Amino acid sequence: MRLSDRMNNRPKAKLKDVSVRRIWRLFHGYWGQLLAIIGLALVAAVIGLIPPLVMKEIIDKAIPQGSMRLLAVMALLMILLPVLSGVLGVWQNHLNTKVTQGVIRDLGQTLYHNLQRQSMAFFTDARSGEIVQRITGDVQAVQNVVTSLVVSSITQIVVVMTTVCILFALDWKLAIISMIILPLFVLPVKKVSKVRKQLRMETQKVRSDIASQLGESFGISGALLTRIFGRERQQEAEFTAMNQKVMDLELRLNLVGRWFGMATNTLGPLGTAIIYLYGGYSVVTGSMTLGAIVAFAAYQGRLYMPVGTLLNLQVELATALGVFQRIFEYQDMVPDVLEAPDARPLAQVAGRVTYKQVSFAYKPGQYALRDVTFDAQPGEMIALVGPSGAGKSTLIGMIARLYDPTAGVVEVDGVNVRDVQLASLRSQIAYVTQESFLFHATIGDNLRFAKADATLEEMEAACRQAYIHDFIVSLPEGYDTMVGERGHRLSGGERQRIAIARAILKRPRILILDEATSHLDSESESYVQVALEELMQGRTTLVIAHRLSTVLAADHILVIEAGSVVERGTHTELLAVGGLYARLYRTQFAKAVEV
Repeated sequence: MRLSDRMNNRPKAKLKDVSVRRIWRLFHGYWGQLLAIIGLALVAAVIGLIPPLVMKEIIDKAIPQGSMRLLAVMALLMILLPVLSGVLGVWQNHLNTKVTQGVIRDLGQTLYHNLQRQSMAFFTDARSGEIVQRITGDVQAVQNVVTSLVVSSITQIVVVMTTVCILFALDWKLAIISMIILPLFVLPVKKVSKVRKQLRMETQKVRSDIASQLGESFGISGALLTRIFGRERQQEAEFTAMNQKVMDLELRLNLVGRWFGMATNTLGPLGTAIIYLYGGYSVVTGSMTLGAIVAFAAYQGRLYMPVGTLLNLQVELATALGVFQRIFEYQDMVPDVLEAPDARPLAQVAGRVTYKQVSFAYKPGQYALRDVTFDAQPGEMIALVGPSGAGKSTLIGMIARLYDPTAGVVEVDGVNVRDVQLASLRSQIAYVTQESFLFHATIGDNLRFAKADATLEEMEAACRQAYIHDFIVSLPEGYDTMVGERGHRLSGGERQRIAIARAILKRPRILILDEATSHLDSESESYVQVALEELMQGRTTLVIAHRLSTVLAADHILVIEAGSVVERGTHTELLAVGGLYARLYRTQFAKAVEV
């Protein structure tokens, strides 16, 4: 089954899941601060209503009456009110930033938490660059919307409501005329919102592709492969094309927004012109004062500008819905492997592993494993052999519940692994893979990944068993040496021995080896083989075998083909059968005979 097919089968958030109500739920836990923001916005809105009235007093009373005292008081108010409003604005902005950053932090945290709960099937399918883009780029992309949703929506709604009230108090006829203009602001919103939403989704998709390409191209393995095959120009051409596409999409996105802004900005002067036309007539006929007209025009600006801001917020929110949909897709993913609500801790085990009629399918009808049954006693070594893609890695991954069987049961010491807590189960298991991974950290940090409180003495003892201690202490910084990305400052054999030391440090009851000595030279392998034999004493070991020495040491051999156990027995028994194992021996294992 293709990886893309498996990804497409995963449940995804629908647009109905990306409602404004759900976005507002992101602010749960910040209601106290939101109320403070509303209070400050209300006070600022009331203060904002005073300056036009001050101008009215200056024009209608202070100047005609020649009252210098009144003029001075009004002038002082015109200075103090903006200062007070500015102080409130700083306080409000600080609270808003605090709420916004809290929401962004929580959103990133929930995404990270849910990703950590996913099974290995998800990470096998997904691109690492796509994951990084969603948890960083997409979350940051909605930051402005979150900010606007708090400050602009609250502040502008308060301003509109208070302004409408005072407009009707000044002159109800002019107020009605001003309100008639408002529907014209709304007309382009739906069309603009749809176009911008689609453009934003396309932009974020291309950005994800760029993040994935960068992660692959500039990772150690990708960079090496690019240079070996001379694909630098091809990689650069692909990046250039995607980079240009992002630029084109952003330009279109900006242009659509500018046309919308231009359309709404022309409506404000239209309303003002009508007010001055009608108001001028009223002043001439004596039904209104000049100061009242000036004040009304100022208040009208306080009406149209917030309405335009709110409509623009609606457009920006619709634009961001596509990004929120991408975020909620990851937030809503249900892990393939879930811990049961009543799961109990798994006590220290002897290490018996039992598979009972285990099958596994990525989707109904397409089985990767079918009806696998076997039993491994403590201290036994079970070797799994078979062609590539036969299902061996998936099979052994079920012990630690990296995958769950579609049918059948996996047990440890007679206990179904689905019935125990994941952490307690995995604490009993160590896993050494063929491609041993080391984090970009020190050797000591990589070892402590197995045991966080490991002492230097414990690490040294484990490394001596893995025959890597002498090499580590020969380095200038010893156990504090940085290993580089994926450990590529070390050789393959050195990385493998550190990985084995990490498994030794954990002291597991069950050991899983994906041919853990395959990257070692003959001398190193002989050393590590001794260490592994000591480690395996009294512990159940399941190993995916590629070398003759491994299968010869196994207590039982399972031969897997197309997801089924087709043969089982010892090396001698299986050779005598003359089946798949015998063919593998002739084509693969016999070549590894040590001389």
